[in-house]
Amino acid sequence: MSKKRKASGLTLLGAGKTSYPNSPEKARLEAFKNAYPDRDYWIKFETSEFTSLCPITGQPDFAKIVIDYIPNKLCIESKSLKLYLFSFRNRGSFAEEIVNKIRDDVVDACQPRRLIVTGEFTARGGIAIAVKAEYSMR
Repeated sequence: MSKKRKASGLTLLGAGKTSYPNSPEKARLEAFKNAYPDRDYWIKFETSEFTSLCPITGQPDFAKIVIDYIPNKLCIESKSLKLYLFSFRNRGSFAEEIVNKIRDDVVDACQPRRLIVTGEFTARGGIAIAVKAEYSMR
């Protein structure tokens, strides 16, 4: 498959200039064709640099976000995911809302066979929180 066909529809990767969206609603998750759509295999994205804001205090929240999924016909493009996750930086949201929004947006972008999104938020007030949201096509 040619590079051009593989990159069909991708606008962020290789664009030369990176524009950082200021909210998840303005971010764009892009996907490309899965080269192995007849096979189940896991893809894992992980970042320990996720930040958002507490919706009540405005204080920063830090988290490790892990996205594990079995692709169907499409795979998430990693640069678009990086920019999407960055877009939460100035958003006031509870951990539960963040993890479920990521789950919903990844499902909308690529319709995976299975998906698990885990957010492990650092302790604030002595209590850490971990949120896991799953999706299964079956």
